[in-house]
Amino acid sequence: MVILGGILVLVGFLTMIVGRIVFLVAAFSEGILWGLGCLFLPIIDLFFLIVHWTEAKKGFLLELLGFAVSIIGWVVMLLGGQHMPPPSH
Repeated sequence: MVILGGILVLVGFLTMIVGRIVFLVAAFSEGILWGLGCLFLPIIDLFFLIVHWTEAKKGFLLELLGFAVSIIGWVVMLLGGQHMPPPSH
């Protein structure tokens, strides 16, 4: 179970990275200032998401999905590790 959890964390992390790239591409396609703002100022992300929902939703939802998969992976790792017997010496 710990290996499955690790794989889920990795897949979730990679999905978040892809989602972030898609989000930034949408921001830069709206304008260089939007892109730079989203890249360097976190509050601009939220504003861009609200103002340009149709362009930004794909990247945002991918990031959200990746985050959820990572959390599930961490939970699986934590719960899976509790059932392992202690190593014998």
